[in-house]
Amino acid sequence: MKFSNQLENKLQLLKARRVPIELGAIHAESALWLAPMSAICDAPFRLLMQELGAGATVSELISCHGINYNNEQTHRMLRILPEETNIGLQLFGEDPEAMATSAKVAQEFNPKWIDINMGCPVRKVVTKGSGSALLKDTSKLGHFFSTIKKSLEVPLTIKIRTGWDAQTINALEVIRIAREEGVEFVAIHGRTRTQQYTGYADWDLLETIASDSPLPIIGNGDLHSTPLVKNRMARTQCKALMLGRGPLRNPFLFLEPYIEENDQLVFTPADYWEVVQRYHHLLENFVDRERTMIVQLRKLIVWMAAGFPHVAQFRGQLFETQELQGILKISENYFMGLMDAGFHHKNIDLNSPFMAGGHG
Repeated sequence: MKFSNQLENKLQLLKARRVPIELGAIHAESALWLAPMSAICDAPFRLLMQELGAGATVSELISCHGINYNNEQTHRMLRILPEETNIGLQLFGEDPEAMATSAKVAQEFNPKWIDINMGCPVRKVVTKGSGSALLKDTSKLGHFFSTIKKSLEVPLTIKIRTGWDAQTINALEVIRIAREEGVEFVAIHGRTRTQQYTGYADWDLLETIASDSPLPIIGNGDLHSTPLVKNRMARTQCKALMLGRGPLRNPFLFLEPYIEENDQLVFTPADYWEVVQRYHHLLENFVDRERTMIVQLRKLIVWMAAGFPHVAQFRGQLFETQELQGILKISENYFMGLMDAGFHHKNIDLNSPFMAGGHG
């Protein structure tokens, strides 16, 4: 199943207001993109976000070594659904030759571009020299980029942080090296590696970088609500914005900034329930094990329920239930019960952190 006519009409109205953009050789339906998130951005979730208005999507980070060792689970992460139209596959690794070899394999899955993860702050990634550790020694980056670039027929892009720490803010230096080696665009998370996901993204710095950059910049960080996204869209120097944690709580975040005052358009709990059903359908056609489906579905339902009334009790019921059909029935009763009770809006503190432990 897809969406009801009522929800589809809302989606199409807002999608028609998006402005397509070009970042080098890459075309996108809008300037609001889905950021790569580990253990979240698999093919079903990416397609769901595309259907809900994301202009482009990026996969979760995928190990170059896992690809080269022909690890079955890693190769499953490379899968792209036929309906996905604007997808980049993101690889991570510290060795340029290994990255080049894996990139050749990855492009056989027909992504629109290959992205290098240079921003992951997680210890197990960084200690091996990949992720944001690549920002520590820029003298190696020219060879790193050129080696990977030569193996590709699709565009090469990178996702970085502003620097390793507050004393080594070197994003602009990395961007200039990337341009010399033919990188198409750069996405930047507005924190250093040492910040992890604490504090706030430095948007003043991101805007300065975007103004001075010789490459198109995609800004990322703390855009987790409609007012924040709308405000940033109106004044950013970035060519596009990446939304990570925000769409987990609000799957309509790619389209809500296009709502106008006289629209009287709102996404209701019934619409959220339709998103749950659609995600379940996509998982059914992609995931082999029901247990995996339960884990993926339940965590998204919990995130999407944030801000609605009685969410703590609902969350408890979900985690007490181990059967898929029971989880779906409890979710239907919750979201449709909110409709019957007249609760059509979320109550969220826009200034409070959301998933400060990571993702996006």
